[in-house]
Amino acid sequence: MLLIPAIDLKDGKCVRLRQGDMNDATVFSEDPVEMAEHWADLGARRLHLVDLNGAIAGKPVNEAVIHEIVDAMGDDVPVQIGGGIRDLDTIERYLDAGISYVIIGTAAVKSPGFLRDACGAFPGKIIVGLDARDGKVATDGWSKLTRHMVTDLARKFEDYGCEAIIYTDIGRDGMLTGVNVQATVALAQAVNIPVIASGGITDMRDIDELCAVEAEGVEGAILGRSIYEGTLDFKKAVERADELCP
Repeated sequence: MLLIPAIDLKDGKCVRLRQGDMNDATVFSEDPVEMAEHWADLGARRLHLVDLNGAIAGKPVNEAVIHEIVDAMGDDVPVQIGGGIRDLDTIERYLDAGISYVIIGTAAVKSPGFLRDACGAFPGKIIVGLDARDGKVATDGWSKLTRHMVTDLARKFEDYGCEAIIYTDIGRDGMLTGVNVQATVALAQAVNIPVIASGGITDMRDIDELCAVEAEGVEGAILGRSIYEGTLDFKKAVERADELCP
């Protein structure tokens, strides 16, 4: 079970949002590079970066600090990045800079042709982020709820050749209310590519529950507010996951 610390970037700082609300941000660090090194020191085997400003602008905004984090991690800790990725040039620039995986979210839903092209041009490097409420996919920073069922889109994107799906239950994200294991497993069972859980992970019980369903295709989990506010000890969580999911 791959436990992935999230570093959400807003105005060059490491923040956490509640349910994706840019006006409800808590700053956890003025130095995201130092934060990345902190998680790496505690055993992180991958980092999850989100350019929040970029997601709003539709193009990278925090690119300078993203490059600093990638340089600091070197070859030791792979980095995945999402937020504001709307064209192939941006993907190529990120990959050339050392990013291991690029996450496409809203653009995958609105422009499936772009996702297909990205998967074809950069095989093994594209992850799709699907954010959903009650099984239906949301876009545009979760402000718009579509009629697309998450399982239907996941199957479609799997056919395009995406590497994995990050599934976020937006009703739980940043709320510390527990991960939606049932919905995550249902999605993992619907596709043959790995699913990474996101949203609501709170404490060690969630880690235990996710490890129990790893065989269903739930490869990892993105950890956010829980490890910043201390409801989950990241180092102990990694040790537990290694013990339960060797």
